[in-house]
Amino acid sequence: MDAESPESTVTTCYRHPKVESYVRCTRCDRYICPDCMREAAVGHQCVECVKEGARSVRQARTAFGGRISAVPLVTYVLIGLNVLAYLAELVRPSVVDRFDMLGTVPVGYLPEGVAHGEWYRLLTGAFLHLPPTQGTFGILHIVMNMVSLWNLGRVVETLLGRARFTALYLLSALGGSVLVLLIAPKTPTLGASGAIFGLGAAYYVMARRLDADMNAVNRLMTGLLLWLVASAWVTSWQGHLGGLLAGGVVTLGYAYAPRDRRRALVQAGVCVALLALLVVLTITKVTELTGAAA
Repeated sequence: MDAESPESTVTTCYRHPKVESYVRCTRCDRYICPDCMREAAVGHQCVECVKEGARSVRQARTAFGGRISAVPLVTYVLIGLNVLAYLAELVRPSVVDRFDMLGTVPVGYLPEGVAHGEWYRLLTGAFLHLPPTQGTFGILHIVMNMVSLWNLGRVVETLLGRARFTALYLLSALGGSVLVLLIAPKTPTLGASGAIFGLGAAYYVMARRLDADMNAVNRLMTGLLLWLVASAWVTSWQGHLGGLLAGGVVTLGYAYAPRDRRRALVQAGVCVALLALLVVLTITKVTELTGAAA
């Protein structure tokens, strides 16, 4: 009997036919070369099997359905945007009058405000703060807000995930601006306080849902409510209350949505419904303001 020829025992990588290989993928049993090997719990797997495994593995989620992330990136971005807006104010003070939250105030022959089509003010005002030499607090306005955003934002974002946290923050800011428009449309307001009050409401709702120790949470909420009362004399209590209510509604939707495939749909539905309500309220108030001015 003839001996088996050496050529018949040579095996090659299925992805690189010219490269000899004697190691098989533990998942698909094909030969793979060192460039195609990926460490596995047992042996090695090929590139394709690793990719397929990553697609089939269920991604870890937070208790409220968001993707887990170690870095609270959105919080950092929001702080950065607020700081950049503040620097813009210092360089050009007219930025405040151009982008603060304002319902309607005639300035000369050029009417300004949400009632005159400048709807962007409903959000841009939440990224502005008092210049250093103005108001009761001056530079402390942005310092206190950013410290609060740093402390609350990182916790809330970690619990919700980036997408849900972003929706919560923006809807809270919008809710604060809309309540200002409804109650005090001729009072220029600015600041991230409405959104931060929304984060405070979210922190409280989530802590209750998770059966957490409420001592620290209750102290935080007591401080927020006391500040809400005090703000009736020194700042915009309407913006604070609007943000608190909007943040509470959004987080109730997040926290008590069914924990099945419907969860994301229900959570998104709550956000869309709140947004629609805020838009309807804004349109109604703008119609009233423009009608009264006609």
